[in-house]
Amino acid sequence: MKKALILGLGKSGFAAARLVAGEYDLSAWDAKAEENFPQSDIAELRSLGVDLIFGEEPDSTLYDVIIMSPGISPAIPLVQKAVAAGASVTGELELAYTHCKGQFFAITGTNGKTTTTALVGEMVKAADIPCEVVGNIGLPATARAKYADEKTVMVTEVSSFQLETTSTFAPKVSACLNITPDHLNRHGTFEEYARVKTLVYKNQNSGNFYIYNFDEPETAKRLPAGDNAPVAVPFSRKVKLEFGAFLKDDWLVIRDGEKEVLLCRTDELLIPGKHNQENALAAAAIAYFGGIPVEAIIKALKTFAGVAHRIEFIKEVKGVRYVNDSKGTNPDASIKAIEATNTPILLIAGGYEKNSDFTEFIENFNGKVKELLLLGFTAPRFAKRALELGFPEEHMHFCKDMADCVATGYRLAQPGDTVLLSPASASWDMYKKFEDRGDDFRARVLELEE
Repeated sequence: MKKALILGLGKSGFAAARLVAGEYDLSAWDAKAEENFPQSDIAELRSLGVDLIFGEEPDSTLYDVIIMSPGISPAIPLVQKAVAAGASVTGELELAYTHCKGQFFAITGTNGKTTTTALVGEMVKAADIPCEVVGNIGLPATARAKYADEKTVMVTEVSSFQLETTSTFAPKVSACLNITPDHLNRHGTFEEYARVKTLVYKNQNSGNFYIYNFDEPETAKRLPAGDNAPVAVPFSRKVKLEFGAFLKDDWLVIRDGEKEVLLCRTDELLIPGKHNQENALAAAAIAYFGGIPVEAIIKALKTFAGVAHRIEFIKEVKGVRYVNDSKGTNPDASIKAIEATNTPILLIAGGYEKNSDFTEFIENFNGKVKELLLLGFTAPRFAKRALELGFPEEHMHFCKDMADCVATGYRLAQPGDTVLLSPASASWDMYKKFEDRGDDFRARVLELEE
């Protein structure tokens, strides 16, 4: 029996261990101490015969297979030593795909993945087709892979971290919503990050579909090629297409050969902003070319109200709206939140350092951002760039934590303003995940005096 080592015991690591226990002589390692993990989960893995290693790194050259959790880079020495000794490397997404009977709809891109994935899931469910909504959206695909049968659609949000450890992954439908600079601290260069994103269609064939953003240059120029390439289906908010999904006289439309299908009007969408029109077009194309009935697509488009932490209205207090966009973890995502807000903004920004350039984000304030409430590791660099671009120093406020941010916003905001949490940075300097950051914001807002 081959020896396998799982790196990382987060949600993905535990799910992977449960999936392949018994298939390998299996070990799992995490740098954190054992007491940091739920003891019931630890006991379960040990009962499955998994050797658990905590703290000091194991000798990775002793293993035939290295199973990566998405949060750990394949470039670390621990992995490179194993590869040099002849080990193969696989990850959570590849593992789920090879152990699953269902068909995959895989959605990647820098921004919009979660909203689009959730909306596609609602379309599949509206058609009464068995569906698992998994991946980077919160539930590891490995956690549900063995429960899917041939009729199940695995609607999967796919990150660059998950794609870089795939080898045979070939979804029925794949999609890339956009490619803008992100995770450069992991991938090194934008070109490498973009290359990894296109792995979503690498193993597809001419019987599959690849949905891409026609309006976005970095996706439009990176299309699959070759006689056996998947069918490339564009979507566009700006151009009336001969084929694909687009807007026509404020209607969402799909054109497929001689057939033109009207789906719904833009004012019937419950999710705000032009970026969500793009997400809706992408979702409709994914579902349509994935074989989901039009009636189910239309029903979901008209009833889907969005996801938590993405331009999520929390509460109005004394005429001031409080909006949670904690999922704005990079500048491009936060630009979309600014664009979707039609009132003066008090912006909460800053967080973990991903080497992002904040220039374009600040330039897109367009006079709408009246106060900057800065927190986290990137706050000084954010402030420096804002000053260089002419944002008034007297309207910048450094805050020690989220409670301070919300209190400062409450003190400075006027009726008709919006206090917007859209950090343009990851959360890992102060929180385990962006959901925790959004939950903290929500809790502080709900404490405000009416």
